[in-house]
Amino acid sequence: MTGSFSRGLAAGAAGTTVLNAVTYLDMAVRGRDASSTPDKTVDAIADAAGTKVPGRRGERDNRRTALGALSGIGNGVAVGVLASLARAAGVRLPSAVGAVATGAAAMALTDGATAALGVDDPRQWSSRDWVSDALPHLAYGAAVQAVVEAIPTPKEFPKKAAGAGLTVRSALLGVATGCRSSLGLSAPALTNPEGGALRKVGALGAIGAEVYADKLEGTPARTSAQGLPLRFASAAGGAGALAAREDANAALPILAGMAGAAAGSWGGLGWRTWASKRVPDWQAAVIEDGVALVLALVATLPNRKPAPQRITLTAV
Repeated sequence: MTGSFSRGLAAGAAGTTVLNAVTYLDMAVRGRDASSTPDKTVDAIADAAGTKVPGRRGERDNRRTALGALSGIGNGVAVGVLASLARAAGVRLPSAVGAVATGAAAMALTDGATAALGVDDPRQWSSRDWVSDALPHLAYGAAVQAVVEAIPTPKEFPKKAAGAGLTVRSALLGVATGCRSSLGLSAPALTNPEGGALRKVGALGAIGAEVYADKLEGTPARTSAQGLPLRFASAAGGAGALAAREDANAALPILAGMAGAAAGSWGGLGWRTWASKRVPDWQAAVIEDGVALVLALVATLPNRKPAPQRITLTAV
C-alpha cells in the first residue's frame, strides 16, 4: 500500500497525462492551434512579480511555453493530491460524481487563475469554448478518481453512510458558519472531548476576535470574494470533523455544511439589512452572535464520543 500523498501524486500525473492526450486529440481532429493562454499566464505572473521572462525572442518564447506547460502539470498534480487527501479524510464520492467534482475543481483552479490575472474572461466564451475546456478536465477527473479508488492507503477503511442526524447537524453548523466563519472549525474543536487545552483556547480566541471584528466599520461583507470562500471552507472542514467523530462518509455532510454556509451568509446579511433599519446595527449583530453560537452548539454537542479505534493485525 502507499500513502495518501504518494497516491495523489500518481493520480495527478495520470490525470494530467489523460488531459493532455484528450487536448492533443482535439487539436488533431479539429486542426486548431494550441492555446496561447498558458504563455499569457506566464507573462501575467511575471508582470505581477515586477519582472520579465528572460531571453531573446526565440529563447523567451521557448521559456514561456515550457513554464506554461510546467504550471499545468503542477496544477494537475496538486489537484490529484488534494483529491487523494480528501478521500483519506473520509470524503467518498460515487465514482461519477467524484470524477465530475475533481475535473471541475481543476478547471476552476485554472480558469479562476487566468481570470484573476486578467488573461482571459470565461464569461465571454462561446459554447464551443466551454466544451473544449470541460471535456479534457472531465477526462482528467475520471482518471484521478480511478486511481484514488484503485489504490487504498494503509489507514483507509470503509466508511459507513452518513445518517440524517449527522447531515442535519452539518447543515446547522454551516448556517452558523455563514453567520460567523470561525465557528465551522472552532465549534467542533471546543466540543471535542479529546481536544487539548491549547486548541480550545485558540478556538475561543478565533471566535472572540471575529465577534469583535464584526462590529467594526470596514469589515468586508460576508458575501464578498474575500469572505464567502472562507465560510465555505470552514463549513466543509467542520462538517468533515463531525463526520470523523462517527466514522462516517464525509461527502454528504460536507455538501450539507456548504449549503448551510450559503444560507447562513445570505440569510445573516438579509437579517442585518432588515434589522439595521429598526435597531442599532450592533444590537442586530449581537442577536446574530447568539443565534450562531446556539446553532453551533446544537450541531456539535451531540455524539461527542470519538469513533472507536480500528485495530489491524500485521503478520510478522
